[in-house]
Amino acid sequence: MSQVPQLFVLLPLLAFVISMLVPRRNEKLISGIAIITATIHTAGIVLFILYWLLAGYPILDARHVTLYTSPEFEFFIDFYFDRITAVYTVVGSVITMLVAHFSRYYLHRDHGYKRFFNTLLLFFLGFNLVVFSGNFETLFIGWEILGFCSFLLIAFYRDRYLPVKNALKVISVYRLGDVCLMLAMWMCHHLFHVNITFLQLTDNAFIADHLALYPAYFIFIAIMIVVAAAAKSALLPFSSWLPRAMEGPTTSSAVFYGSLSVHLGAFLLLRTYPFWQDVTGVKIMIIAIGLATSIIASFTAKVQSGVKTQIAYASVTQIGFIFIEIALGFHILALVHFAGNAFLRTYQLLVSPSVLSYEIHDMVFNYKPAEQKRRSAGFQRLQNALFILSIKEWNIDHLMYRYLWMPFKWIGKNLQFLVRRFSIAVLSTVFFIGVFGFFIQDSIPPHIDHPLAHILSVLGLILIIRAFAERNDARSAWLFVLAGQLFVTLSIATNAQVPLHVIVIYLSGIFVAGSIGFACLQYMAKQNSGMDLNTFHGYSYEKPTLSFVFLISCLAVIGFPFTPTFLGIDLLFTHIRSEQILLIVSTTLSFIFIELAILRLFARVFLGPSKVNDHPIAYRSS
Repeated sequence: MSQVPQLFVLLPLLAFVISMLVPRRNEKLISGIAIITATIHTAGIVLFILYWLLAGYPILDARHVTLYTSPEFEFFIDFYFDRITAVYTVVGSVITMLVAHFSRYYLHRDHGYKRFFNTLLLFFLGFNLVVFSGNFETLFIGWEILGFCSFLLIAFYRDRYLPVKNALKVISVYRLGDVCLMLAMWMCHHLFHVNITFLQLTDNAFIADHLALYPAYFIFIAIMIVVAAAAKSALLPFSSWLPRAMEGPTTSSAVFYGSLSVHLGAFLLLRTYPFWQDVTGVKIMIIAIGLATSIIASFTAKVQSGVKTQIAYASVTQIGFIFIEIALGFHILALVHFAGNAFLRTYQLLVSPSVLSYEIHDMVFNYKPAEQKRRSAGFQRLQNALFILSIKEWNIDHLMYRYLWMPFKWIGKNLQFLVRRFSIAVLSTVFFIGVFGFFIQDSIPPHIDHPLAHILSVLGLILIIRAFAERNDARSAWLFVLAGQLFVTLSIATNAQVPLHVIVIYLSGIFVAGSIGFACLQYMAKQNSGMDLNTFHGYSYEKPTLSFVFLISCLAVIGFPFTPTFLGIDLLFTHIRSEQILLIVSTTLSFIFIELAILRLFARVFLGPSKVNDHPIAYRSS
């Protein structure tokens, strides 16, 4: 029985591969693959759950493929099945099946028809990886896939300005959550000294022993998990990304931001509850975040002019309550609440275009002015203040941009001197000193090689931030990212006895993909007399094949799960010790801005309004 869950992960993977091979014009076959896959998945999981219930609903944990093993670390794929998995996978399968049926007609003759269904199947694969995951590493694979699918579906109408812009905003918040999850995994390695599984987390004695020895580690891991969950589920202070994600098709909004993806933060809390259930401060933190989100989101939902935005904030309001239920230990109630909220929001989003037309018709032909109610002056002022704050969405988006991203952009813009010959010579000298130090590491005293590791890591971060702020040349931004990754890798290599094959694993994907990506940018620059990043170029319309190749190169450079770089990231993090605060902070920031710089580069070059005027262009979204 424990080997069955892997079939529910392999099914969408097989369907995705087959769907990629189907010609774009064959709509019936493309949608048919997605519908049949979701239908078989739904029927199969229902039958399996019935059999599982008759067998006494045991907790299933099955270890599958071991990707890497060493005396200190082991990376393996593990699948887990319990009542949480059962509820999430049934809800996910049914909603995906309904959305696939609906999209078959809703997106008929749309230029991105195949792109949508391919992304839907990829999302379904990522969702199943998350809900069936038996350890953090398996969960993180699905987590990354879901984030990338979000980017693609928000920017689905890629010839418009706002969808692409909002896709970059959403992926920036998602990346914060991703890195927080990476930090939780990193500290777990130092806390348990093994690749911990979720089954081991249910061992109260095992957890209590470690909690008594390392309480600070526990609090750090729990906070990182809460932040990752809040970012994924659009809770405060990350709520502003959810309405911007509604720029994609209504069907993608239904399956992602109304029902499934937005509830995965709650899933993460449910899955890790045995870890932090005895830490009262973390429970208070979750309750406070959930309550504040529910209050602010409910006010904001009431004043929104767009129906999809209203539904988005209404969904966030309920997710805030779900977080509170999880913190209080009412997990059965939280699962029922999740299922009800997911089905309701899916239904509301799918019927929203029709309801909107009915409401407009009713407003035109049956309009009645609202009755004026007499209120006290103080109450009226309070109501007006709440109305203005809610209209502005409590300025959360502005505050996030101004105090989180703008400082790094300002720093990057003031690093223009890095392109000068003297700066390049200094950086090259420091890099070769680091390489030399790596090969003679055994003979260097610790008080020398540790500062060198910190210097290399900070220099790598500086180069990556420079790439993030680059506006003049796409090729320069690409090279800055690659150079920054070399410095980050070398900093960790000189910090500890990192085996050479670990460095090769990490850099192998980056080297190949970096070369291909630079060749693509060089070709585009020659074709178009330069490649600045001050605007969106929209070349995916004229160069769809080149756009796809460059996208694959981007994913390989940032360490998407199909490359060895993904495994290398986890391996590198394990060689940073828990007391090395500067090194882990600079390395973490580097991995945040690597993905943002690379995806921004792809969006600026290949997405957005096209410069070529031989076809219709939508400059702005409605």
